[in-house]
Amino acid sequence: MNAPVRRLSVVIALLFVTLLVASTSIQFFQSQSLAAMAANKRTLLDNYSRERGGIMVAGKPIAESVAVKDQYKWLRTYPSAELYSQVTGFYSFAVGNPYGLEHAADGLLTGQADTLFVRRVTDLITGRQTSGATIELTINPKAQQAADQALGKSRGAVVALDPKTGAILAMVSHPQYDPNALASHDFGKAAKAWEKLSTNPDKPFLNRTIDDLYPPGSTFKVVTAAAALENGIVTDANSQVPGPAVLDLPLTDATLPTENRQPCGPGDKTTLVHALEISCNTAFGSLGMQLGGEKLRAQAAKFGFGDTLSIPMRVVPSSVPADLNAPQAAQSAIGQYDVRTTPLQMAMVAAGIANQGRVMTPYLVGRVRSADLDIISGAPQPQELSQAVSTRTADIVKNMMVSVVDHGSGARAQIPGVRVAGKTGTAQHDPKQPPHAWFISFAPADDPKVAVAVIVEDGGVTRSEVGGGRVAAPIARAVMEAVLGR
Repeated sequence: MNAPVRRLSVVIALLFVTLLVASTSIQFFQSQSLAAMAANKRTLLDNYSRERGGIMVAGKPIAESVAVKDQYKWLRTYPSAELYSQVTGFYSFAVGNPYGLEHAADGLLTGQADTLFVRRVTDLITGRQTSGATIELTINPKAQQAADQALGKSRGAVVALDPKTGAILAMVSHPQYDPNALASHDFGKAAKAWEKLSTNPDKPFLNRTIDDLYPPGSTFKVVTAAAALENGIVTDANSQVPGPAVLDLPLTDATLPTENRQPCGPGDKTTLVHALEISCNTAFGSLGMQLGGEKLRAQAAKFGFGDTLSIPMRVVPSSVPADLNAPQAAQSAIGQYDVRTTPLQMAMVAAGIANQGRVMTPYLVGRVRSADLDIISGAPQPQELSQAVSTRTADIVKNMMVSVVDHGSGARAQIPGVRVAGKTGTAQHDPKQPPHAWFISFAPADDPKVAVAVIVEDGGVTRSEVGGGRVAAPIARAVMEAVLGR
């Protein structure tokens, strides 16, 4: 063989080796990343050719695939449209990556999850087209509807939990949107819908219960009260605490005043329970300074602050800043400064107090069924996230929260014949805007079935708990009544 032929043979051999290495890399090492690329329409076409599993609430679909006579074969539809829009998210060929539960549970819905491996093998052997699994949510449809109606046209969020299990009973975020427009096979229409949605300054696609962080305002005083009891700063609900009209803050010329700039009690003192009833800023600011930033932060962490949770959608972690000085600790103790939280996290705080100090891991997906309705996985076993406070502390704080509803700022959450525990909140966030109105609660106080957190954006009154009590508390009451069948 002459030299040119040998050289040509070597080049051809190298080309074959390169091709083999490249194809092996693509098939085995890059396959998942390539399949996940939004620009890879082949993957979407393959997924569209299979029936995607449904998302169910109380036996009725809130997302399902309907057979159609076009190249995509299945059209994703959302029968309840806006009501569950931030829960389901959307699945759209035109947009690419799915949102919400459509994204978080994509493996189950497409049938590609590891838990469905045996079924995929069976489908391969029998020649049957693989279908996605159907997932059943923990949502209580009456509570969802009540939260949606009560929130009305306000921007904000409502989330409800079963305190004993962590099951999510309601998850509503306003404003909402119609995912059907995004799922349309008319790609021009879908693209216009996405352009309108994605550029809306109110961000309707945002699930405010888990994706957005807010200052919690006075609802955080429940955490501060729990920390003061756990650390021995106070011993019970009737412990005397400072309650001057204005609290001097060290290291600064700033002061912390009460809502009406009057003392919270005679002699500039009050009881812990009365301080919570009237939401006395100076009392809780003083407790914050006595505790110090680290103890306050540690107590919040026991309720779940700082944890990255998956329900299975990712929950943005709530936070209390580290290295707080005394004035910052005082402000943080009343839910201001840089304390930030999701509504889900504040529902977990209420649920933890309701559940004898035990905070349960929240979850949204109950049972998972195959396309044949066989149960693939049953309702998950409730999992304890943490023992946030002792049973004794939880009982003291619970009774104080009942007093807030019976005698204090949370009166509009009262339900006849039911002991309701709650706490109002007003959260400053922008000097040019009204504060957010908050309310957290649970009921019945002695055998809790539901814990609720409500935030109404810009729904409060500056330096007043009126917004939390007048605006947010009735929303929480409507949700609690729906769960309790009142």
